Amino acid sequence: MAKPSSRILGIETSCDETAAAVVEDGRSIRSNIVASQAAEHAAYGGVFPEMASRIHIETIYSVVSEALSAAHAGLEAIDAIAVTRGPGLAGSLVVGMNMAKGLALAAQIPILGVNHLEAHLYSIWLVEDEPEPEFPLLGLIVSGGHTELVLMEDHLKYRRLGGTLDDAAGEAFDKIARLLGLAYPGGPAIQEAAEKGDPEAFKFPRAWLEDSWDFSFSGLKTAVLREVRQQQPELEAGVEAPRPGLPIANIAASFQAAVVEVLVGKTLAAAKEFGAKQIVVAGGVSANQPLREGFEEQSSIPVRTPPLELCTDNAAMTAAVGHQRFNAGQRDALDMDVLPTWPLDGS
Repeated sequence: MAKPSSRILGIETSCDETAAAVVEDGRSIRSNIVASQAAEHAAYGGVFPEMASRIHIETIYSVVSEALSAAHAGLEAIDAIAVTRGPGLAGSLVVGMNMAKGLALAAQIPILGVNHLEAHLYSIWLVEDEPEPEFPLLGLIVSGGHTELVLMEDHLKYRRLGGTLDDAAGEAFDKIARLLGLAYPGGPAIQEAAEKGDPEAFKFPRAWLEDSWDFSFSGLKTAVLREVRQQQPELEAGVEAPRPGLPIANIAASFQAAVVEVLVGKTLAAAKEFGAKQIVVAGGVSANQPLREGFEEQSSIPVRTPPLELCTDNAAMTAAVGHQRFNAGQRDALDMDVLPTWPLDGS
């Protein structure tokens, strides 16, 4: 029996991207508008929450308007509005939520709260020229704020296996990039620097956390810091950036290799343990080329990664989840609140 069709407006403001999109039937992107704040936050080496909220307020109306215009759709053509409810920065989430509520009230259409983590998993459904993923699938969500292993048994059915106990992989990339004097965001900067380095130059630790599906990158981050300070002791005296002579490429390559080895190794082990038919790797860090190559080279089951434009935060993936939730009968009240620490567990 064919699934009912839908046209969903997605709104995403969980962190530092203001995004809106229109998606049909959970797979066809009709528009996908993203206004990034990366340049504004670069001076801080990470997201400055108060600034993020303010820029969302200044940008949200124009982004939503552009998404509807690009899709050649007015609100009368929208079946429901899917909005990121959490997890994320509270102030940022509120901006998107209030915009969604206002539009839903004005147009008298349903509003659907979506978990940002499940949205990353659903980014793979937006690749129309490939078949839909098969269940059960093992999802690795790796982004600036999250590193999660999730078993997805069916649409909207999740079992959280583990996650980071400290820094997410993306946060570790950002912090090490700043330590090495590289650009923000750290993921692309580390990858570029590492291309000229030796991944075996430094024997940085791997935290395997035996008998657990959790991750930890704090020890790795500390090991890199110690190596940098050992080579340039003046950094401890308050020097802001490394001086010439530091083997940045080798440090970046060795750090990246340590992160990739643990992410790939634990994900493949979990996929085997739980009988996954496929692996989905999603989130900003899934754009990392060595990570993709590691899965391609080592996995015995298909590994799916979204195209680069769908790795980072966007609203099309929010709308893709909205399609599933709309067809499942979800209808949320206009007084629902944001959930900044909302875990992805259960249904």
